Amino acid sequence: MENSPLHPWVNYEFQPGSILGFHGCDKKIGEAILQGNVQHLIPSKNDYDWLGTGIYFWEGNPARALLFAQERLEGGRNSQGDIQEPFVLGAIINPGHCLDLADNSAIAQVQESYRQLKKVLRFNNQKLPSNGKELRARRLDCAVFNMLHRIREDAGQTSYDTVRGLFWEGSSIYPNAGVREANHIQICVRNNQSVLGYFRPIETP
Repeated sequence: MENSPLHPWVNYEFQPGSILGFHGCDKKIGEAILQGNVQHLIPSKNDYDWLGTGIYFWEGNPARALLFAQERLEGGRNSQGDIQEPFVLGAIINPGHCLDLADNSAIAQVQESYRQLKKVLRFNNQKLPSNGKELRARRLDCAVFNMLHRIREDAGQTSYDTVRGLFWEGSSIYPNAGVREANHIQICVRNNQSVLGYFRPIETP
């Protein structure tokens, strides 16, 4: 689809500037990154990751990153292992070549990837994975996004550095509200070079 009549705005997939992302993890992992003992976070490769394989950050939302880590403390494990002490790690991210799900062209690519995944699985007598009733473990979405990247790679197209997803989640914040209590933006970093640096977020007294 790249540089085709169906996708004439490909130049605008390359986003200028930087954004702040926040990653919820165990304090040992965060401190190892900040002290330079570990260069980068390990990409998540769970089959239920909402945006496919990559390193996940909450855009501009350290509170949600902390909540995520706290939930994993209570529930057991996440993709990085046991969380003993919830921690928030900040990152300066250059989106670079970004698959932005607020963009019509990106949505069209995802839809086509779904169709291709469906064909492949049908040919192999396999069923489509499911996102589950509550859309918490998004195995279908994960498979679709990973298929999208595989299609581009096989076609020799430019890889995406990041994937940006907007999610409406949770209950309405008041009756008939158009805003939900857990709305958020996630950044899935696929290219480590998109992370320009990590930092310790400052909590305002």
